[in-house]
Amino acid sequence: MFNSVRDDLRATLDEIRAAGLHKPERVIDTPQSATVNVSAGGRPGEVLNFCANNYLGLADHPEVIAAAHAALDRWGYGMASVRFICGTQEVHKELEARLSAFLGQEDTILYSSCFDANGGVFETLLDAEDAVISDALNHASIIDGIRLSKARRFRYANRDMADLERQLKEATEGGARRRLIVTDGVFSMDGYVAPLREICDLADRYDAMVMVDDSHAVGFVGPGGRGTPELHGVMDRVDIITGTLGKALGGASGGYVAARAEIVALLRQRSRPYLFSNTLAPVIAAASLKVIDLLESADELRVRLTENTALFRRRMTEEDFDILPGDHAIAPVMIGDAAKAGRTAELLLERGVYVIGFSYPVVPQGQARIRVQLSAAHSTEDVNRAVDAFVAARAELEG
Repeated sequence: MFNSVRDDLRATLDEIRAAGLHKPERVIDTPQSATVNVSAGGRPGEVLNFCANNYLGLADHPEVIAAAHAALDRWGYGMASVRFICGTQEVHKELEARLSAFLGQEDTILYSSCFDANGGVFETLLDAEDAVISDALNHASIIDGIRLSKARRFRYANRDMADLERQLKEATEGGARRRLIVTDGVFSMDGYVAPLREICDLADRYDAMVMVDDSHAVGFVGPGGRGTPELHGVMDRVDIITGTLGKALGGASGGYVAARAEIVALLRQRSRPYLFSNTLAPVIAAASLKVIDLLESADELRVRLTENTALFRRRMTEEDFDILPGDHAIAPVMIGDAAKAGRTAELLLERGVYVIGFSYPVVPQGQARIRVQLSAAHSTEDVNRAVDAFVAARAELEG
């Protein structure tokens, strides 16, 4: 059977490579950090890492590693079960309580990833009588989660409040029983922040719930690192927050839904990714508790990340690179052409800076970019080296 399919698959892969859209997976032979060893052409080399979600530099933090070692001895390696059978330990309940308190929500439920968390919300809460109104640039996991539900689907232009109101009006006039507005807190390909106060104002006007995927914000956005709801002063007005333990919160894996108590209670009974997926490994849960301890006293890390971000954005602007505006640690350098973005990333790696070129279908056609991600673990020298490498790579590419 497969012989009849193989040629078609090979032809598709050839088309991807010819279009400059192939995404190689480079091998790192060190722990995740601001500096890593990357295998390039069979020759491992030390390079600056500017493409990880390790915003606070906690992926290799000694206290987090120590907590993980202790957890292996105390709780074991894996649960070999789902939560409602025999997969719940004290450490899982403690982490859920700590996340609820940190995020200002009534309860929290853990998932194996934020992709699963987003995949488990919509089908559980909404049916054909309801409507979900989604930002056009929301993460793929939100899009896939919405597809699993029978709710009517409305889409508004990115951060466009006039369009959001039009969609809310249409959903309301169409007789939707429940209306759920869903947005990324920070849009991962652009670094843009959602206008949550305005979204909540419209939700109040049209009696809608608000859901935010805050994966690229929790830990370092907002005065206390509690994410975009804290940044905009709407922590008590957001009904559902989804997020990940795999970015600023230590960089491992795992996700969560922090929400109103009744929402979380129903998710425990009906959410399929929760009911049919193994429990989050206890070592991750325990290490995440240590991460929350660090977050509650992480002002120095957040300040350093802010300074690194401002320096990179300022210097790249001075060097006449097309960098999307903003002040988030996601700093996209716009290239346009997919092949050129890929070649730029290769030249940067040769100069000791590890970044990735993003192109279609991850971003729209013609909007290929290098998504630079700053970390508190980077030094001022690291940031300046990265900018200098961009300048040198551009000169070689255009020379």
